[in-house]
Amino acid sequence: MSRIALILASLALLAACNKDGQQPSAQTSSAPTSAAQASVAPAATAPPVAAEAAHAEVGKPAPDFALKDLDGKEVRLSSFKGKTVVLEWFNPGCPFVDKSHTKGSLKDAAKRHAKSGVVWLAINSGAPGKQGHGVDTNRAGAKKFGMEYPILLDESGEVGKTYGATNTPHMYVVDDKGTLVYKGAIDNSPDGEGESPTGGKLVSYVDEALAAVASGKAPATTETKAYGCGVKFAH
Repeated sequence: MSRIALILASLALLAACNKDGQQPSAQTSSAPTSAAQASVAPAATAPPVAAEAAHAEVGKPAPDFALKDLDGKEVRLSSFKGKTVVLEWFNPGCPFVDKSHTKGSLKDAAKRHAKSGVVWLAINSGAPGKQGHGVDTNRAGAKKFGMEYPILLDESGEVGKTYGATNTPHMYVVDDKGTLVYKGAIDNSPDGEGESPTGGKLVSYVDEALAAVASGKAPATTETKAYGCGVKFAH
C-alpha cells in the first residue's frame, strides 16, 4: 500500500470511529521507544484501582482491577499472577479493531499465544450510549472476530483511565511477576490491516514483547503510541 493510500485509509477509519460524536484520539502513529527512553505516562484522573500504583507505568506493578465479563462473572487481574497477561482495549464498533481482527495482527494473536500459556483479556471502557457499548453488541463482536477470550466491561472508564488507554486497540503486556512491560500499539501498521508500512518492515510489538518475556528478558521496545479510535469514555 502506498503512503498516500495508507494515510487516506487511516483518515477514513478515523471518520468512522467518530460516529457517536466523540473526537478520535490524536495518537495515530506508532514510533517505538526503547526501554532506556521509555516515557512516563501521565497520572490518570480516575481514583486508583490498586494499592500498588495510581496509574499504569512500564516497569512498575500493573494496577490490579476486577471487572465483569459478558456473563457477569468477575475477573481479577491479580488472579493470573504467575502467568503473562495481555490486555487489549476493545470496541467492536471501531473500524481499526475490525481491521485488526479480520485482516491484521489481532486476527490470530490470542490463539497463537494461548498455546504457550499467555492469558488474553479484552477490555471495553465504552460508556452507555457510546459506540460499541453493551453486552449484546460485544457478544456479536466476539462471534464475528472469533474471540474465545473474555471481554470485560469497564462502563465507568475507571480502569481505562487508570491504564491511560487512549485508543482501540491499545495493548498492554504484563509479565508473570505482575509487572507492566509494554504498552502501546499492536504493531506498526496504523491502518490496522497488518501490512508492512511503505519502505519498512511490519513489526508486531506485542509479539516481540511476549517473546522477550518468554526468554526472561525485557522487551527492546517498551512503549509506542497506540493508533485507532479514541476510547469512548463517558467524558
